[in-house]
Amino acid sequence: MDNALDPDIRIFTEILREDWSRYPSLDTVSTVEARRIAELVRARWTAGGPVMRETRNIQVETGAGRLGLRIHRPVGVALENAPALLYIHGGGFVFFSLDTHDRLMREYADAGQFVVIGIDYPLSPEAKYPDALNRIVALVDWLGEHAAELGIDATRLAIGGDSAGANLALATCMKLRDAPGHSAIRGILSNYGAFSSDVSDAAEAAYGGPDALLTQADMVYFFDHYLVSGDQRDDPYSCPLSASDVCGLPPILLIIPELDVLAEQSFALEERLQAAGCAVARNVYLGATHSFLEAMSIAPLAQQAIRDGASWIRKQLLSRLPK
Repeated sequence: MDNALDPDIRIFTEILREDWSRYPSLDTVSTVEARRIAELVRARWTAGGPVMRETRNIQVETGAGRLGLRIHRPVGVALENAPALLYIHGGGFVFFSLDTHDRLMREYADAGQFVVIGIDYPLSPEAKYPDALNRIVALVDWLGEHAAELGIDATRLAIGGDSAGANLALATCMKLRDAPGHSAIRGILSNYGAFSSDVSDAAEAAYGGPDALLTQADMVYFFDHYLVSGDQRDDPYSCPLSASDVCGLPPILLIIPELDVLAEQSFALEERLQAAGCAVARNVYLGATHSFLEAMSIAPLAQQAIRDGASWIRKQLLSRLPK
């Protein structure tokens, strides 16, 4: 696989490997220490990037518990009635934070000229499924009443995330679809989503292995930490590829790195959404691997993918709702 990598993405992965090598293996330290190491390794990739008109960190009490939010408002976006993207960071439900994804969120805000609201959800294994999901669903309901207090237009919201965050974004929309009432979510941005705990042997052989940024074994580890029990792997809200019904969801854009063990999951989801008559688009990035968006400071391919996602979200947020 390494020969097929985009040259700049190869540099990104090599730097990551070198930085990881300076620390003990994560399976030899506590979860708290592993998170600290993961933050240090990712720190260089969140530096720089667009300067915002306003950045606020707040805490809100939803009907399902407290959530921390980081609100990025780019230069040129009004302080009132702005469209917004809710963004859920990845990290296998176990790692990463608003800090590791701060630049990515600012890049989306600047490129799309909308507010980005980063969600600081509780991590596993301390918070098991469905705690984080329930809080994010409750946040969407909370915004229906309080968005104006944040300078947000409650009728123009989108949701997105990467990897585990994309799982939570899709599951949130499934929960909202299945609940009474109306969801204001107009689109889903899905960056290399983790929609199932299962990675095929073929995907692992092609794109996994010891040097990959995500492997079959990693996925087992993450879902073991996220779920209370093995039978929850068949729960459609924890593993959306298990869902028997994917009708009635907002339009979705699948950002798919060619060389990712999770690419097969996005392709499988696309097929099911198309069969259900849902609006679904996909962009495949040749030579890209899992987490490639984090290489935005050095990789034009990552920069293009961010612009593509921001443009698509902006179109959803500014389109007229059907009467």
